[in-house]
Amino acid sequence: MQINGEMVIGQRTLRGTAGVVRAIDPSRNDTMGPDFGLATDADVDAACALAQSAFDAYRNTTPEQRAVFLETIAEGILQLGSALIERAALETGLPTARLEGERGRTVNQLRLFAKVARDGYFIDATIDSALPDRVPPRPDLRLRKIPLGPVAVFGASNFPLAFSVGGGDTASALAAGCPVIVKAHGAHLGTSELVGKVIAQAVADCKLPEGVFSMLFGEGRQIGQRLVDHPAIKAVGFTGSRQGGLALMRTVALRAEPIPVYAEMSSINPVFLLPAALSNDRAAVAQGFVDSLTLGVGQFCTNPGLVMGLQGDHFDQFVEAAAAALQGKGAGTMLTPGIHKAYVGGVEQLSGIDGVTLVAKGKPDGAGCAAQASLYVCEAATYLSTPALESEIFGPCALLVRCRDAEQMQQVAEHLEGQLTATVHALAADRAHAAALLPVLERKAGRILFNGYPTGVEVAHAMVHGGPFPATSDSRSTSVGASAIDRFLRPVCYQNVPADLLPDALADNNPLGLTRLVDGAMQLPQ
Repeated sequence: MQINGEMVIGQRTLRGTAGVVRAIDPSRNDTMGPDFGLATDADVDAACALAQSAFDAYRNTTPEQRAVFLETIAEGILQLGSALIERAALETGLPTARLEGERGRTVNQLRLFAKVARDGYFIDATIDSALPDRVPPRPDLRLRKIPLGPVAVFGASNFPLAFSVGGGDTASALAAGCPVIVKAHGAHLGTSELVGKVIAQAVADCKLPEGVFSMLFGEGRQIGQRLVDHPAIKAVGFTGSRQGGLALMRTVALRAEPIPVYAEMSSINPVFLLPAALSNDRAAVAQGFVDSLTLGVGQFCTNPGLVMGLQGDHFDQFVEAAAAALQGKGAGTMLTPGIHKAYVGGVEQLSGIDGVTLVAKGKPDGAGCAAQASLYVCEAATYLSTPALESEIFGPCALLVRCRDAEQMQQVAEHLEGQLTATVHALAADRAHAAALLPVLERKAGRILFNGYPTGVEVAHAMVHGGPFPATSDSRSTSVGASAIDRFLRPVCYQNVPADLLPDALADNNPLGLTRLVDGAMQLPQ
């Protein structure tokens, strides 16, 4: 498949006329072809009009039809073969093995949502039969969840496949029955074009309305702001910076009809090292932490950027072991010049804060957008009194915080902003301390893990990739896992609706074969 610098609007591929941009090879900090045409306001309006016109037909497709559609997209991505991986590697500086793994994750995510669609649990079909003899009588009540409408999705910089054009936001919205318009990320334009064309072909192959999918290129905020401001758009999925997420939220708040914005934004993912865990194998804990910190040059939203331990020899030895492990790590290429500049600036700012001490840096390398890992240490009192230390530094940098005692560690936990994850390393002897921390962490994070590291996010039914603000804009949601579909649905109740007008999901004969809650009891399909 050729990369031509083209967007996708329904079944049309076209070069935008609002200007051109080029992709960047971050390993050389230089541009590469072709020129990508940028969308005009008219292009945004055309994509939105197509999505709106396609909505009723698409939302009335069966769960099986949507499942086949998602599986067709997955197969199309695999059929791109090495061309997709090679282009993504050029545009991101990520190693081939990492991108092959991410492609597998993307395909499995699409297949998971195909299964979610087929299973039909997301419809939440519920029936409360009429009770005419009750005083007062109860009407016949039936509930199902329906799709919200066209969804705007913003691709993320750090996952060119799994959180981008064909990523989790797109997959879950399509599974719900919502048309999708993607604003492709400028960090991987060619990769986005390849995947966008695969999805458009799947739309055609599955004989779906052409407005089910579009993908636009745009520089800066103008196109994104116009997209979320369009009255056809009924929800937004975003993964990126706090600044970008807040800008979208402000735009949406000023709409005549406000809509939900599901923005994943900022998290430092604290790690709590309890005493018995550190007394056991400090070197292994330190090596695992550094490996997690530097994975993907630290460009994960679940990167462990803050580590707490109790003062004493064991914590000091952990710091020494972590410093030794980090000094052996070579510099890595960051995704974009902008991300690299922000990382360097963040590390410089951290270095200038009183009470914060550099304990280790990775091996230097000045090529392109290469970045060294950095490790700093401070006292808990400094952390608690310095608001700047709460800010995320996107990249392989972490702050180790020395706490006076368990009570002060608890204070640090209470002080935290909302997080995607919180990690506890504990053994049986730490049980009382861990039990005291857990209720605090439940209030602070979307995922709590023990004796591991947060960078891996499993694509599964029970996964939560969300959390209180500023981790996300809506702590009730997740952007990874089967429950991500719930973001793009709303409940509708049908009261005394004639049987011949009921949707199939609520018909007495259950033609879709759904598991339903009937008069308060779960009823399996016959």
